[in-house]
Amino acid sequence: MAEEINIMGHFLVPKHEVLSQKEVENVMKEYEISTDQLPKILINDPCVKLIGAKVGDIIKIERESQTAGVSVIYRRVVDIVK
Repeated sequence: MAEEINIMGHFLVPKHEVLSQKEVENVMKEYEISTDQLPKILINDPCVKLIGAKVGDIIKIERESQTAGVSVIYRRVVDIVK
């Protein structure tokens, strides 16, 4: 049997987290956008599966950046990219 690998612990995989409804409202208000304007991430993405996100959830991804320290992006979970 193959050993399971935790990809979230790999140094190249940025931190992913599902936002609460209140956090989503705050982000949309701050950037003056709607969730439909966010980049998409597929439901079958390995990180999305591991954090238990569902279609329609908003994911916050934090990447380390040499210039900014931490770069934050938001993505909307979808089942099909249209």
